[in-house]
This record gives sequence, C-alpha cells and structure tokens, in this order.
Amino acid sequence: MSITPSIYRKGTTRRSVLGAALAAGAAVPLATVADPAWADSDAPAATRLILPVPTGPHPVGTVQLHLVDRSRPDDIAGPGHFRELMATVWYPARNVQGYPVAPWMPAGALQAFLTDSGFGDLLPLAPLTVGHVGAPVRRSGRRLPVVVFSHGAHSHQGDHTIMVQGLASHGYAAVTVAHQYDTYTEFPDGRIAVPLDDRKAPTLPGDFAADLRFVLDCVERLAAGCNPDVERRQLPAGLPGSLDPRRMGAFGWSKGGTATACATLADERIRAGLSLDGPMEMNPPPAGDLDRPFMMMSAEFTRATNPAAAAFWSHLRGWRLNIEAQGAAHVSYGDNESLFPQVAKLLGWSEQQLQDVIGTLDPDQAVRIQQAYPLAFFDEHLRHRRGHLLDGPSAAFPAVTFLP
Repeated sequence: MSITPSIYRKGTTRRSVLGAALAAGAAVPLATVADPAWADSDAPAATRLILPVPTGPHPVGTVQLHLVDRSRPDDIAGPGHFRELMATVWYPARNVQGYPVAPWMPAGALQAFLTDSGFGDLLPLAPLTVGHVGAPVRRSGRRLPVVVFSHGAHSHQGDHTIMVQGLASHGYAAVTVAHQYDTYTEFPDGRIAVPLDDRKAPTLPGDFAADLRFVLDCVERLAAGCNPDVERRQLPAGLPGSLDPRRMGAFGWSKGGTATACATLADERIRAGLSLDGPMEMNPPPAGDLDRPFMMMSAEFTRATNPAAAAFWSHLRGWRLNIEAQGAAHVSYGDNESLFPQVAKLLGWSEQQLQDVIGTLDPDQAVRIQQAYPLAFFDEHLRHRRGHLLDGPSAAFPAVTFLP
C-alpha cells in the first residue's frame, strides 16, 4: 500500500490514511483508553486508537468557546455575517472527577472528517483526550501563561493534542483555534464546517494570523473576568481571571507555523513564537525584523531547501533557535507520530510503508521530542525557567540537530 504523506500533494492525504486506520481498528481490537490516573473512572473502556498521556503533574480540563470577530465581515457567508471561529481552551484542572472526557474531535466534525475519508460509520474508534470538559481550573496564586495554537491546511484543532494537553498538564492555558473554511469543526447550533476549496475563502497564512490575534483579544477578555463566548455559555469555575495576558506565546504546524510567524511579527503581545515545520511562505514578505524569541522545529521545510524559511530566519534579530530532528517527516511533530505506528500494526504495513508516512525518526523519540522541546521553549521565554535542553545537543534526544 503506497501512502502519500504530504498535504501539499494530490492523492492520498493523511486524513484518508487515518480513516483507513480507523477502519482497520473496527475489526482488530487495539487498546483500551482508560488510564486510571487521567480518565474518568466512570467512563467505559472502549476499543479505539490511543494517544500518549501528558508528562506534567496536573490533570487537564478543557472547554470550547464560540467566537465571532465583528471587525471582519465574512463575504463567503454573506451580508451581516462576520468571521466565526471555534476555539478550545486547555488548562490545568483542580480536579476532574465526574467531568466527562473530551473527544479528539467533536462528533459531528469527526463524522465529516471520516466521511470525506470514506469511513463515515467509524466514529466510536477515534482517540480520546485526557481533557475533562468543564473541570474547575487549578489556581496556584499566579495566573496561567497562555499559548495559542494554529493548525495546518485542511486540518483540525485536535491534530496536535499531544502537545496541547501536555502543555496544559505543565501549567499552561493552551488555546487551539479552528480556522474557518480550512478545517473540520462543529458549532454549538449543530452546523458542521469543512475545508472549502475556494480561492476567495480567507484561508491564507495572514488570515490565520488575524484569527490568532483576535483570539489574543479574547484571552484578554477572559483575563479581565469576561466571557467571550457569543452564547455566554457557562465557563469552568476559576477560568475567568485566571489567564496572564502579559505572558502569551503562539505556535503552529505547517501553514499554522507560517501564521504564527506572521502574527508574532505583527503583534507584540506574542512574547515568543514557535513554528513546527512551517513553509514560511508569506505574501507580502516580512517588512521588518523580529526582536522577540522565535524557534523553528524543521523537518521537510528546512532553511537549506526552502528559501522562504531561510528568508524568514534572516529577519530574526532576537533570541532564535532552529532545530531539526533527523529522519523526521512533515507530520512528525504531531499526533500522527502516535497514531500511524498503531495503523501499521493494524494493517500489517511493512516498515518501509510506515516510514513513507512518518519518516525514519523513531516514533517514540518523535513523541518525546514534541513533548519536551516546545515546553522547554515556552518555559524559558514565558516563565523564565531556564533549563539546558535548548543549549545544544542532548544525549536524551540524539536525533535532534541544532542548526547554526
């Protein structure tokens, strides 16, 4: 079975490959998702794909927000409509007992995702998260640093759950954004949004960046004790007033990495930016330089092979770092590193078939890399907790190369 891993090529996409994984899972029991340290003890175990649990000490809570940016008319939706987004906040929870576990994707969005992949009846086999919906926020006397996340093209908010819920378990509020017209998401009234192949749709990196900046506005409203949800749905106890607008960062994968760069250049509220293999193709190109910390985790879009990435690097005048995991593919910095090895076992793929999807980087090390390096970056630049992981090569991560 030949797999085309890149979302930039025609043919088989990672969405359809994941659909195939779920299809195989329907016939072959894989694992039970019921880690007693994280899952709701009342939740029944179910056969499904699984994601690794976070490395932090705190259980995780989560809540969805329905946001409307009334400064940006939505010409696709028609007169009287404005840019509409779903966002999800992940945070350290005080307790999670009795709060339901959040799915990897909302059911309606997942159904659309699987239907596009040809496997619309396999909803029950998707992975669960460790986030508990509506759990109260853990308050420790200091507000939570905030990171906002931007997904890639034709992707979804759950695509980097390993990183997002991991940061929350270490004491961050992580806010993921569903970029309308280039994502699968579900609105509170039941509407299902899917990627739209229309050149008029606002799906360029600059549009994603504008979404990120609007979400920062909403974070500031939450920090002030307000509720930015347009339906004013109830927020988890302790969430209003718990976020720190003076310690905000951003990160994103692929197109979302480029959007993160655009937003960081444009908005000084972003104190540190991280790109996960972003192509850095900006139109127009950067007009100025960036003096705040920025880190690039490269795989396929390296400075050596991608002129746009090299050009962006030249605009970084502050703290900067570019690492590359040897053998990584474009999808290596995300949940696929955990999901696809399970797919390989289910479908009987050869080692070469698996490597065609996720590269030659050891999957376990790839997961540990995405758990460790973003955390170290934001800890250093948002919390001023300086460690040694970002100083140079580490024996614990032999595949990680520091690029000059």
